[in-house]
Amino acid sequence: MKFRILGPLEVVDGTHRVDLGSTRQQTALAVLLLDHSRGTSIGRLIEAVYDDNPPTTCRSQVQICISALRRVFAQYGRPNLISTHSQGYAIEIGDDELDSDRFGNLVRTARRAASAGAAEVAVGHYREALALWRGHALEGIDGRLIRAAARRLTEDRIAAHENCIELELSLGRHREVIAELTELVERYPLREQLRGQLMTALHQSGRQPEALHVYREGRRILVEELGIEPNERLRRLEHAIRLSVDTGRPAPAPPVSAAVTAPRAGAPRMLPAGIADFTGRAPQVDAVRRLITPSPGERASSAVPIAVITGKPGVGKSTVAVHTAHTVAERFPDGQLFAALHGGAARPVHPFDVLGRFLRALGVPGGAVPETLDERAEMYRGLLAGRTVLVVLDDAAGESQVVPLLPGSPGCSVIVTSRSRLTGLPGARNVEVETFDLDQSMRLLAHIAGEDRVRSEPASARALAELCGRLPLALRIAGSRLSAHPHWSIEHLAGRLQDETRRLDELRHGEMGMRASIAVAYESTGDLARTLFRRLAILDFQPFPSWVSAALLDRPLHETQDLMDDLADAQLVEITGTGRGAQSRYRFHDLIRVFARERLAAEEPAAERGAALARVLSCLLHLARDAHREQYGDDYAGLHSGDSRWPLPDTLARRLVQQPLPWYERERLTLVSGIRQAAQAGLAELSWDLAICAAPFFESGVYFDDWRDMNTLALAAARQAGDRRGQAVMHYSTGLLSAAEQRYADARGSLDTALELFRQTGNDHGVALAVRRIGLLECESGRFDEAGARRVVASRLDDEKAQTPGRRSPRPARGRPASGPSPRNVETPVRK
Repeated sequence: MKFRILGPLEVVDGTHRVDLGSTRQQTALAVLLLDHSRGTSIGRLIEAVYDDNPPTTCRSQVQICISALRRVFAQYGRPNLISTHSQGYAIEIGDDELDSDRFGNLVRTARRAASAGAAEVAVGHYREALALWRGHALEGIDGRLIRAAARRLTEDRIAAHENCIELELSLGRHREVIAELTELVERYPLREQLRGQLMTALHQSGRQPEALHVYREGRRILVEELGIEPNERLRRLEHAIRLSVDTGRPAPAPPVSAAVTAPRAGAPRMLPAGIADFTGRAPQVDAVRRLITPSPGERASSAVPIAVITGKPGVGKSTVAVHTAHTVAERFPDGQLFAALHGGAARPVHPFDVLGRFLRALGVPGGAVPETLDERAEMYRGLLAGRTVLVVLDDAAGESQVVPLLPGSPGCSVIVTSRSRLTGLPGARNVEVETFDLDQSMRLLAHIAGEDRVRSEPASARALAELCGRLPLALRIAGSRLSAHPHWSIEHLAGRLQDETRRLDELRHGEMGMRASIAVAYESTGDLARTLFRRLAILDFQPFPSWVSAALLDRPLHETQDLMDDLADAQLVEITGTGRGAQSRYRFHDLIRVFARERLAAEEPAAERGAALARVLSCLLHLARDAHREQYGDDYAGLHSGDSRWPLPDTLARRLVQQPLPWYERERLTLVSGIRQAAQAGLAELSWDLAICAAPFFESGVYFDDWRDMNTLALAAARQAGDRRGQAVMHYSTGLLSAAEQRYADARGSLDTALELFRQTGNDHGVALAVRRIGLLECESGRFDEAGARRVVASRLDDEKAQTPGRRSPRPARGRPASGPSPRNVETPVRK
């Protein structure tokens, strides 16, 4: 069976062409073939099929495509052609079954022959390789990912053509290649090497006027389309041909396959265009400038200065790098090299390919580029030795992608952008790029959408900036959309962004998109890290302590802490505060949280989402009970639910709550959010149990509004669940709140209701607590006889409780009596 991608996608079994089915199936097969040496993740397949607009059913749709392909190949005796693995899928094909593999093998064989001086043999291998092409690579299959792969294959084809023709020129076949070169130059008018080869072939065939016309036409195209002059080699060739015409003497043709030992005279200028609306970032730009252009006294004798620019997706790392590089370009007269490494993509650019581009930019002919990574790196460092060159490496995945691209000469400098801090690069210094402040956000919006427009709607502009999370990429997209729709008000666009479920859809314009930017970072992490990322979006509270990762994944904390750090390294979560280990705290950027919730809905079944939430809230309850017991003792134990708790290790739990009051103060908003989320999720017992645990701390901190709101939510959840015990506990807590606010009539009503419900459920301890509290209220009203009688009843019930076999003795309380918070200005009863 033969698989062909060097043209329209084809699969041929003998003489029979296989019907591959729908366009989606063809796209999925194309990606599997492109990735056959390493396997393909499900995320990469989804990206290939749907680009930036995957439906909620995208995962199942891709699985359907794979199943359909398996059925197709099963008809031809290959049922196991596509296998499933931990990351996704892999296609098992032989060494000679894919035409692009055969093309690559033939090209490598040709290069080896050329290096050995066997030019005729090398040409034969090149011609055999080029004959495999049937048109444009993967013609007829659309999509960003496929187009990028097709461009890479086309680049390899052009390079093979250039190398082959260069050898044929060296063999004197000038006339034979003119027609082919003419067609290639028309197809690729910006390829200066092809144009130079055509000029050489025409010149050596005695057709100098045509050769000069080829140069003039090429210069016109370069100036009009790119605003640049032809390179130095092409200008020298034109000068030599013109000189031969003027003098009537033949000029020697420039060597076509000589080894290069130094860069060409024209220094490479590979930086992307500068950013016209660049704003802010002065401290970061100054920091990078100082790092890459140190004074002679600061520069180490042998160290290459390396600045690593880090930050979350969309924060503007690349913009800062390119802008800074342009501001210091004059300090690097031997040139500037630039490579987009696509570190977050499923297949980052390999240093081998980057070095090939860099070597050609430095003047090395295609045929002289070495075959191995180490040899290319050695030649690269040799060419830069003694030179002053700036190397900019954008979006690096990690140290291993960067190290081969580092110069060896201390006169050179390097700027790297990455989501990771790349601490493994020796001597590298980090510059962190944060989100804009509000003033910077407004300035960028004004630059793009117009100052008058922003000035006329300042409140809406500020709201828009906040909805964009003050991320430069999001602001740039919003500004571009306003510029493209002059009839829109800023308020209108801000209103469109209010809907969180559509926010990332709205933050897309042309090739720019926030979803795509975040997805690159998301896909760069491992399967478990992505699962954790999605499940963190379940939680309504932020920041979240690292122990939630263990509960969300139902795994030991030492494993999940590493995954949290992986997400932080990928800039998908932010580290907040200075806690360590289990006390470390993290948060989402607003737009990244929107993306996480999208992935949560698309990839996590509802049952798994519910189980993960229940584990986190159970863990929170575990900690709240321990904190309560540590501070007040155990007498509340009779009020707690029987809800199971996800088990944090006891040593860890004690360490987290060893200072109960500060812990409660730190986690107050977490508790409030947890109670609310438990109630909304129908986890009634968790909701009211968390609420009663938090009640003493709401009182001690005078958070009466929180106390009241949480009681109301938990009581409603208990009623909906038909949980009378929970209703009793919440009425009891509401009575304590009313007493603390000196609303004694309301307190008596709530406590009477609680007393009746405790009796109905047979909860003697709850009855004792309610009776004692009612007695305290009667003391306050001067009814001391009734209060005394109630105290006797409460004490008798406590005695009976204490004599119950197996009852744990209460832990000594640190502060207030273990029976819970006491009403203000009311005598606290003596503990039994």
